[in-house]
Amino acid sequence: MKRKKYIGNLLLLITALIWGSAFVAQSEGMDYIGPLTFNTARSFIGFVVLLPVMLILRKKAAAGPILRDRISLRGGLWCGIVLALASALQQAGIAETTVGKAGFLTALYIVIVPLLGAFFGKKIPRIILLCVALATAGFYFLCIKEGFSISRGDLLCFACAFVFSAHILTIDHFMEKGADGVLMSDVQFLVAGLLSLPPALLWESPSWSALFTARWNVLYAGALSSGVAYTLQIVGQKHTEPAVASLIMSLESVFAALFGWLILHEALSFRELAGCALVFAAVILAQLPAGERTPS
Repeated sequence: MKRKKYIGNLLLLITALIWGSAFVAQSEGMDYIGPLTFNTARSFIGFVVLLPVMLILRKKAAAGPILRDRISLRGGLWCGIVLALASALQQAGIAETTVGKAGFLTALYIVIVPLLGAFFGKKIPRIILLCVALATAGFYFLCIKEGFSISRGDLLCFACAFVFSAHILTIDHFMEKGADGVLMSDVQFLVAGLLSLPPALLWESPSWSALFTARWNVLYAGALSSGVAYTLQIVGQKHTEPAVASLIMSLESVFAALFGWLILHEALSFRELAGCALVFAAVILAQLPAGERTPS
């Protein structure tokens, strides 16, 4: 059981790494196409990339129980609905606020997930509450560089944090029921793409030339950030508590800052380095045996 837990945590760490590296692609892609167009393209790419993997795995496993397929399809439908909304809010928010504020506000799901989990009856160990406090302080030091004010973009990103929290808890709900993680992930991309397409065509009037110009950003976000990372999230969460999963995946913002330093040569200040250290400390503390702690 411990081995599965560590593997799940490692998959979630890789997820955060991919999401962090894809943050640059998401920002640059918005220079050429609208947020809904970007999300439509990346969702369909994620679906296509994952489709052969899903078919191969299902063929090797032979026909699984029909009940499991029904749970997986239902889970994919709900995850896709939530993901479409969360991604739309995030992309629109990034376009209207600073990257620092967007990163901090989106990362608030590390606070929202355990609170929502407690609301639905999940017991949260005290160590996780400490980790949430440390990580929140770390994200503030890492992301907030100017006076904090609330704009339309800030509100969109704040709303996005709540919807991403719902996405994490929705995955946890269906994985506990025995859903096939890969099938559920592939279905969620198809659903998210289908839901994003009509408003993209209606409000953004996308063109093939603009999509071609943004092709590398969209391909990276679609193939890796969607096709690979969201699938690793679903599989990894199968063996990890939602509160711990949210802490590990929140390293996305830390990795984004590090990739900005490595690729874009953006220097990290002492304040930002301190923020990274606090978030890493929170994630390490979260790996302590939760079962031996007294729930709050």
